Amino acid sequence: MTSVERDGPGTDGAATDEELLIRAARDASAFEPLVRRHSAALHGYFARRAPQAADDLLSEAWLQAYTARRGFDAGRGLARAWLFGVARNVLSAHWRRTDRQRPGPPGEGRDDPWEAVDARLDAASVAPRLRALLAELPPEERELLLLVAWEQLTPGEAAAVVGIPAGTARSRLHRARRRLRADVPLKLTGDPA
Repeated sequence: MTSVERDGPGTDGAATDEELLIRAARDASAFEPLVRRHSAALHGYFARRAPQAADDLLSEAWLQAYTARRGFDAGRGLARAWLFGVARNVLSAHWRRTDRQRPGPPGEGRDDPWEAVDARLDAASVAPRLRALLAELPPEERELLLLVAWEQLTPGEAAAVVGIPAGTARSRLHRARRRLRADVPLKLTGDPA
C-alpha cells in the first residue's frame, strides 16, 4: 500500500509522499502537502508520549524535517517512516533536555503516555494490568509495539523509525504481543492475530 492510498492524495493530485519529499528538496512548496497529510499523526505520536509539549514538539519536528528534506533517500524507506524517525529524534532530544531520561513506568507523574491507553480500553479493570505489562516490556519492544499500535505504522516502517532490520522488528513485535496476549484478553490494534 502506498502512502497515498493510506493517507489519501493531497491537493497536488496523485503525488506520493516520497515524490513530494524528493521534490521538496528543489521546491519548498512541495513540502506543504506533507505537513497537511501527516501533522495529525505526528501530533498524536507526541501527545501520547509528552502531552504538555506536543504542540511544540510537532513544530520542532516539522522544522527539522524541512531542514533535513534534502537528505531523504527513497531507497531506504517510505517518507512516513522517515518523518516518524525525525519525530522520534525530536522526542529523544526533548527528554534529554527536560530530565536526561525517558519517562519511567506509568504512574510516575511526568507526561504519562499510558493515560491515553486507559481512555481507549473497553474494560477499566484491564487497564492497570495492561499498563504494568507495557512497563515490563523491554524498551525496544515497547517502542515498536506502540509505533505499530498507536501510530499504525507497519512493522517495516516501525523498523525504519528505530533503525533496525525489518526481520528484527517483526521478532520483537511477536515477543511483545505474545507477552501481552498471555495476560490481557484484548486484541491489540495492529495485531494480526
